Amino acid sequence: MEAKSIVIGVEGMTCNSCVQTIEQHVGKMNGIHNIKVSLEDKNAVVIYDSKLQTPATLQEAIYDMGFDATLADSNPQPVLPDTIFLSIPTQSALTSKQICSTLLKNKGILDVKLCSDQKTAVVTFISSIINGKQIIQMLPGVDLSTSAPEVTPGTCEDSSWSQASSVVLRLKVEGMTCHSCTSTIEGKIGKLQGIQRIKVSLDNREAVVVYQPHLITAEEIKHQIEAAGFTASFKKQPRPLKLSAIDLERLRNTQTKGSETALKENSNVNDTKTIVFRIDGMHCRSCVLNIQSTISALPSVTSIVVSLEKKSAIINYNPNLISIDILRKAIEAVSPETFKVSLPDEYENVALFPTLASPLKSPHPALKDASQPLTQVVVINIEGMTCNSCVQSIEGVISQKAGVKSIHVSLSNCNATIEYDPLQTCPEDLRSSVEDMGFDASLSAKAELPVGIAQPSAEVQLESHKTEPPSKVSPTHLARQETKTISKCYVQVTGMTCASCVANIERNLRREDGIHSILVALMAGKAEVRYNPAVIHPSAIAELIRELGFGATVMENCGEGDGILELVVRGMTCASCVHKIESTLMKTNGVLYCSVALATNKAHIKYDPEIIGPRDVVQVIKDLGFTPSLVKKDRSASHLDHRQEIRQWKRSFVVSLVFCIPVMGLMIYMMVMDSQLADARTHHNMSNEEMEALHSSMVLEYQLLPGLSVMNFLSFLLCVPVQMFGGWHFYIQAYKALKHKTANMDVLIVLATSIAFVYSFVILLVAMAEKAKVNPVTFFDTPPMLFVFISLGRWLEHVAKGKTSEALARLISLQATEATIVTLGPDNILLSEEQVDVELVQRGDIVKVIPGGKFPVDGHVIEGHSMVDESLITGEAMPVTKKPGNTVIAGSINQNGSLLISATHVGADTTLSQIVKLVEEAQTSKAPIQQFADKLSGYFVPSIVAVSVVTLFAWIIIGFVDFEIVEKYFLGYNKSISAAEVIIRFAFQASITVLCIACPCSLGLATPTAVMVGTGVGAQNGILIKGGEPLEMAHKVKVVVFDKTGTITHGTPEVMQVKFLVESNQLPHNKMLAIVGTAESNSEHPLGVAITKYCKRELESETLGTCTDFQVVPGCGISCKVTNIEALLYRKNEMVEENNIKNVTLVKIEENRDESVQPALIIDAELPTTLTSQKHSVLIGNREWMNRNGLLVKNEVDKAMTEHERRGHTAVLAAVDGVLCGLIAIADTVKPEAELAVYTLKSMGLEVVLMTGDNSKTARSIASQVGITKVFAEVLPSHKVAKVKQLQDEGKRVAMVGDGINDSPALAMANVGIAIGTGTDVAIEAADVVLIRDDLMDVVASIDLSRKTVKRIRINFVFALIYNLIGVPIAAGVFLPIGLVLQPWMGSAAMAASSVSVVLSSLLLKMYQKPSAEKLEFRARGQMRHKSPSQISVHIGIDEAGTGSPKLSLMDQIINYSRASINSLFSDKRSVNSIVLNEPDKHSLLVGDFGEDDDTAL
Repeated sequence: MEAKSIVIGVEGMTCNSCVQTIEQHVGKMNGIHNIKVSLEDKNAVVIYDSKLQTPATLQEAIYDMGFDATLADSNPQPVLPDTIFLSIPTQSALTSKQICSTLLKNKGILDVKLCSDQKTAVVTFISSIINGKQIIQMLPGVDLSTSAPEVTPGTCEDSSWSQASSVVLRLKVEGMTCHSCTSTIEGKIGKLQGIQRIKVSLDNREAVVVYQPHLITAEEIKHQIEAAGFTASFKKQPRPLKLSAIDLERLRNTQTKGSETALKENSNVNDTKTIVFRIDGMHCRSCVLNIQSTISALPSVTSIVVSLEKKSAIINYNPNLISIDILRKAIEAVSPETFKVSLPDEYENVALFPTLASPLKSPHPALKDASQPLTQVVVINIEGMTCNSCVQSIEGVISQKAGVKSIHVSLSNCNATIEYDPLQTCPEDLRSSVEDMGFDASLSAKAELPVGIAQPSAEVQLESHKTEPPSKVSPTHLARQETKTISKCYVQVTGMTCASCVANIERNLRREDGIHSILVALMAGKAEVRYNPAVIHPSAIAELIRELGFGATVMENCGEGDGILELVVRGMTCASCVHKIESTLMKTNGVLYCSVALATNKAHIKYDPEIIGPRDVVQVIKDLGFTPSLVKKDRSASHLDHRQEIRQWKRSFVVSLVFCIPVMGLMIYMMVMDSQLADARTHHNMSNEEMEALHSSMVLEYQLLPGLSVMNFLSFLLCVPVQMFGGWHFYIQAYKALKHKTANMDVLIVLATSIAFVYSFVILLVAMAEKAKVNPVTFFDTPPMLFVFISLGRWLEHVAKGKTSEALARLISLQATEATIVTLGPDNILLSEEQVDVELVQRGDIVKVIPGGKFPVDGHVIEGHSMVDESLITGEAMPVTKKPGNTVIAGSINQNGSLLISATHVGADTTLSQIVKLVEEAQTSKAPIQQFADKLSGYFVPSIVAVSVVTLFAWIIIGFVDFEIVEKYFLGYNKSISAAEVIIRFAFQASITVLCIACPCSLGLATPTAVMVGTGVGAQNGILIKGGEPLEMAHKVKVVVFDKTGTITHGTPEVMQVKFLVESNQLPHNKMLAIVGTAESNSEHPLGVAITKYCKRELESETLGTCTDFQVVPGCGISCKVTNIEALLYRKNEMVEENNIKNVTLVKIEENRDESVQPALIIDAELPTTLTSQKHSVLIGNREWMNRNGLLVKNEVDKAMTEHERRGHTAVLAAVDGVLCGLIAIADTVKPEAELAVYTLKSMGLEVVLMTGDNSKTARSIASQVGITKVFAEVLPSHKVAKVKQLQDEGKRVAMVGDGINDSPALAMANVGIAIGTGTDVAIEAADVVLIRDDLMDVVASIDLSRKTVKRIRINFVFALIYNLIGVPIAAGVFLPIGLVLQPWMGSAAMAASSVSVVLSSLLLKMYQKPSAEKLEFRARGQMRHKSPSQISVHIGIDEAGTGSPKLSLMDQIINYSRASINSLFSDKRSVNSIVLNEPDKHSLLVGDFGEDDDTAL
C-alpha cells in the first residue's frame, strides 16, 4: 500500500457547508485516508491509497458533486509513513488476526504485519492522521506494551530488534546508462517501507540493499527495480548478517530491555571505547558504505568511520555488549566477504580519546565536558529534492531526531543547515538519516561550525588531535560563514501594472534588513529575492510586498532560478575526456550539475546564474582543450506542429479513396442488376432454379471457384488494403479509447468495418467450403466508403489546426539572435566589445544596442538617450523615451540613439519569452470542444451493439421455435446444410445488417461538412475561420473584448485640429504649415509623420521645403532650420481668394462645433509676391521643450492643451523664429463603423468590453465615442490574458478582438480569438478567426455565421438519426410479419442516402448572406448615442474595483444632460465636471494615485 497526497483546486464553494459536504462525501470513499478542504485557498488536500484511487477519480468525485475541480499538480506526492512495533502478550484476549483487522479499519493505518513468532506486530501508519498513543488505545482490554518506540521509515534509531534481523541483498541491475539511473533506483527503492540502505554501483552494475524482511521481501525489491524500467536479478540469495547465535540473542535482548535500561548501561563514559581496525580488500566507496551501513546497524556500535585511503575503520562501541573479536568477524562477514581485518598494535592508544573521533549517537550526560561546544552547525548537500514537499518532509523527519535543535533546508541551494548537539548526534548520522529518506546526501566541506561555545579545559586538548579546537573560532569567522548562507526565494507578485510598480517594490524591499538584492519581472509576475535566512524568511518578504498593496505568495517550485545550458562539445575521444570535463565543471563554483554524453557529444549543465554565467562555463571547457558550442534551440513550436497528423490523414484518405471508387462502381452496378432481376421475377414468374441460372450467368456473378464469384473476389481484394492501411489510425485510436473505457466515433467505425469485413470473409470461406451455387451476400463495400468520408474530415481538421503553430515561430523570430557585449573601464570608457549568441548573455552584462537594433534582453539603460518602439509589448504606436535608469524590453526596437544597457532578465526570463510562453500555454491548454458526434456515439455505439446482439439471439430463438419463418425469408440458402446452420446464418445476417445501417458515417459527416461549407462561405465574405472549433464556439460567446489601438481606432495618429496663436498678418497660416510640415518631414516619430501628412494634404503638395540642422531630443521635441518654402507658397497663391471666403464661414461654425466632429482649418492671408529665400529656425515639441528654449507658454494656451489631453489627444506646440505660433492636436481616430458594430453586438445580447494598454483618459474618450461602458485601461499583455481568464472563470465564453503582438496571448486564450487582418502576423496566427478586411462589422458577421452554422449542424444530426431510427428496426426484422424485409444491399443504400442528405443539407449554407451595414444602420437609427463620461466605468489594470466616474448629484446630472444636448450651440468643451487643469504627465498616469480619477469635478 502506498499512500500519496494530492492537492485539488476546487471552484464554486460558497460556505462551510460546501466544505463539510465534500469532506464527508470523499472521506467515505474507499482508500481515502484523510481529506482537508480549505474554503480560503479553494482547494482540497487528499491523502489516499494509490492502489485504490487515482487523482483523476478524486477529481471526478468532486466534479460530480457540482464543483469545478482542477489538479493543481498532476504528480501526487508520496506520504512518508511511520512505523510502530507492538508486543502482543501471550494471554491476550484478541487473536493476532483480530488485532490486524481492528487496526486496519481505522483511517491512517496503512499496514499491519505480524512477525513469524506472532508476538510482535509492525504497524505502518501516517503520523499526520493518527499517532502511536491512539493506536494503543484502539485495542481495549489488551495490555499492549510497545516494545519499540515510534520510528520514521529507515531511521530505526532504537529498534535494535529490527536492525538485528536486517538482511543484505545483492542484485545485478542491467540497463543503467548514467548516474541519473542510479539515483532513480536509489531514490525509488530508498523510499520503500523496510529498506534501510541502498547503494547502486554503475560500474559494477549492482545494487546492494539492506532491508528488514518482516516489512518487505526480496522479490518485492526486485519487482520495484524492474518497475523503474531496469532488469534485475539476484546475484546471491539474500542472507542475514553472519553473527553467532549468542550475538544475535544478545542483540535481541537489548531490544526487550527497553530503551531506559540501555541508556543506563550506556551512561557510563568508560563503557564506550574506540578501536581502529586495519581493513584490506576495500576497492571503492561502495565497500566503505557497505561496511559502515552494516556495522552501524549493530546496537552495540555507537559510530563508525571507514577510510578508503588509510584502509582503516575507527569504531566507537560498548565493550559490555560486544567484544573486539566479534566486531572483527562482523566486518569480515560483510558482503562480499573478501575483507581482511586486523588490529594495529597501537589501537589501545586510540581508545584514550573516545569522544573526539566521532561524536556519539546516544546521549551521554557524563560526556558534557567543556571540550565540546554546546551546539554545532553542519551543512549537508542534498541531491534529488524536486519541490517544497521534499523540503518539508526532510525538515519534519530530521527535526524530530534527538539532538537536532534546528534545521533549514534550501531547495535552491540543494543543502540543509542543521544545528545539533554533538553529544547526542553526529554529522554522519544526520547525513545517513537524510539518505534513508531516499535522497543523496553528502557532508559539505564547510561541515561543522560550533555555535554555543563553552570554556575550553586544558586537560582534554590532545596533542594527537592536530585540528584547531572548536573553541578558538572567532566571531568574525562566524559572520563570514553567515554571508555564505545567503538564500534565494521566488515570490509570485500580482497586481503590478507598469514599470513604476516594479521600481516601487524594488526600492522599498532593498531598504529592509536581511535582503541582499531583489529583481522583479513584470511580465512573469515574480520577484527573485536573495536574503539572509537568519534575519528574514520568505513569508515575511511576501508580507512586505503585500503591505505595498500588491498580492504576493511564496513560490514553491523555484528550481526555475537555475540556469540550464545545453552544449555540443567537439574533440572528446574517450570516457576520460568526459570525466575530465565533468570533474572540472563540478569543481567550478556555481555549477550545480553536469552530465556529458560521449555518444551524442552533448553536455547538459545546471548552474546558479548568481555565481557563474554560460560564457564562463563555455570558457572552462575551452580551457580544457575542447570546442564547445551552443545547441541550436529548435525555435519553432514543434510540439504544436500538426504536419505529421496532416500527412497521416492525407495518406489514409488517398488510400481509401483509390480503392473506394471501384468498390462503389461495383456496388452501383449490382444494385441496378438486382433491381432488373426483381422486375424479371415479378413479370415473368420465373422459378427459383431459373433465377439462380440467370443470376450466375451475369459477368460479376460468374464463379471463379465454387462459392467465390468475381464480384466478391474483386471486392475482397479492394477492401483488404483499405482495412489495413486506410483504417490503421482508426484502429489505434479505437484501442486507446477502449483502454480508457470510453466509446467514441472511432470505436463505432472500427466495429462496423471489422465485423462487416470478418463476417463477409467467413461467409465466403463457408460458401467455398460448401461449394454453394448461389453467391453469398457480402459487405466488402462498407469499410472503403466509411474510411473515405471520415479520413477526409480528419485531414481537413488537422490542416486548420496546423496553422496555429506558425504564430509561435513568428513570435520567436522577433527575438534578437546576437548581442554586442562591451567591457567598460573607469568612467564608462569602452575597453572592448564582442558579438555573442543571445543565449550566452549573462545577468549583469553590459550590452550595446545601436540605432535600428533590437534589444536582445531586458535591462536598464546606463548610458545614452534614445526613442524606443515598444509597440510589440504595449501595442501603442508612440515611441518611448529612454534615458539612464529607464528599463528596456527584449524585442523592442531602438530608434535613433546608441544605448548601453545592463542586462537584468536574460534567456527564458525576458518579457518576450514570457509572451511566447503565454501564447504557448493558451494554445495548448485550450481544450477542444467535445464534439457532439463523439458524445452521441458514446451512447450510440453501445446501444447499436446491444440492438445487434439482441437481434442475433432473437432470431436464433425464433428460428429454433419456428423454422418456417426463417426458411420463408432466407432466400437462396443451400438445402444441403442443417437447419441449425441456416438459422445461425440468417440471425448473423440480420445483426450485421443492423450494424451496417446504423453506420455512423452520416453522424461523422454532420459536423465536418457543415463546418467546411461554413468556413468556405466565411472566406468568401472576408472572414477566415480556422477549423470547426472556433466556428462552433462563436455562437456560445457572451462577452466580446475589444483592444483599442488598431482595432476600435485606426492605430495611426492623425491631426485633429490646428490652433493658430499669432495673427495671420504676422505669419500667414499656410506659411506656418509649410514650415512645420518641412521641419517634421525628417522625423520618424508617428506624431511627426502625422503632421507632415496633414500639411501636405492641406497645401495640396507632395514636396515641401528643405530642412537642415535637424536635432531630436527624445521625449521633448525637435529643433531645425527650414528654407526653400517660398516656391511652395507661390503655387498655393492662386487658390487663396476662394479659400478665404470658404474658411471665414467655416471658422465661425467651428467656434460652436461639437468636439466629435473633425475641426477644420485656417484663414489664409495674402502672400508676398517676392520670392527671396528665408531661413527660419523652428522648434516643435511639448511644454517642457518650449520652456527649455526660453519660450513662455501662456495660460490660455496651457488650458487649451490640457483640454485636448483630457480628450485623449496629444497636444504639440510649434514655434517659428522664437515666436510661439501654433498648437497642433493629434489623436488616433475611431473607425467609422466601430459605433455601429458595438451597438449591433449589444443588440445581439452580448456584453462589450474595451481593453487597452493606453492611459485611462484616452480610453474613456474612445469608449464614449463608440458606446462602450466598461473599460480596462493600462493593461499589460499578461493582464489581458488574466482578464480573459477571469471572465471565463465567471462562466462566460469570451471572444477577443485584437491586432497587435501584445494581444496574441489573449487571442490564444479566448474561446474565440478574432484578429484584424491589417494587424501583426503573430496576432493573425494566434487568432481563431481572421477578418481579412479592416472592418469591425465582420466581427458581427462572424458571430452570426457561427450561429447559422451550428443551427445547420443540428439539422444534419436530425437527418442522420432519422435514418438510423427507422432503418434499425427494419434491419432487425421487426416488420417482417408485414412483409417489410431489408436486404443488406438496401442497408448500404440507406446508409449512402443518409450521407447524401446530410451533405446536401450542409450545402444549403452556401446561401448565407452576411448582415449588411445599411440594414443594420436603418434598424439602429436614432438609438445610437455617445455615452457621457459618467456612464463609463474605467478600471486600471485588471482590477474589477476600477475607478468609476465621479458620482453626480441629481442636479448635476440634469445640468450635464442639458449641456450635452445643447453642446453644439455651446462650446466644444464637454461638461464642466470634466475639465482638468493640471498637466497629466505620462509617468504619473502609470504610477499616480488611482484612487481618484482624472475626471474629478472642480
